[in-house]
Amino acid sequence: MDKVLDFIFKRRSIRAYKDTPLSEKDIKSLLEAGMASANASNRKPWHFVVVDDRAVLNELADTHPYGGMLRNAALAIAVCGDTAISDWWVQDCSASTENILLAATALGLGAVWIGCHNRIEREDAVRKVLKIPATVGVLSLISIGYPDETKRARTQYSEKKVHRNNW
Repeated sequence: MDKVLDFIFKRRSIRAYKDTPLSEKDIKSLLEAGMASANASNRKPWHFVVVDDRAVLNELADTHPYGGMLRNAALAIAVCGDTAISDWWVQDCSASTENILLAATALGLGAVWIGCHNRIEREDAVRKVLKIPATVGVLSLISIGYPDETKRARTQYSEKKVHRNNW
């Protein structure tokens, strides 16, 4: 199977991590992957808050109802979008988030997408902890670390979900 497809199928939500820090090289690779994503009119509305301070990771874990895995993560990346730059920041930052998740898999890391957008209490909590300006939308947090769990590669393909030429 093609290597790219291998990484897509191997990408799974990993919530258990080893106590091993990430290298600056890997962090930069993750961010480069995020910034390589498709984006409307090449406006690049994304901003990234890289969190590797244990106290801040724990505070995020405490404030996000689904962020408990951040207590053991080596790193979190908040993917944010400048709402003044693009009306399409949600789509752009979603593509960026997926690129980071795939890059993490390619680097042998585990990661999980933690949703924030469209849940005002989550966005506001993350915004407060990370001091993100009110004019910037908070799309997601990505919890990242060396995996301490293994999940099999899979697809979730279903013929029932495929419509051809019309519904």
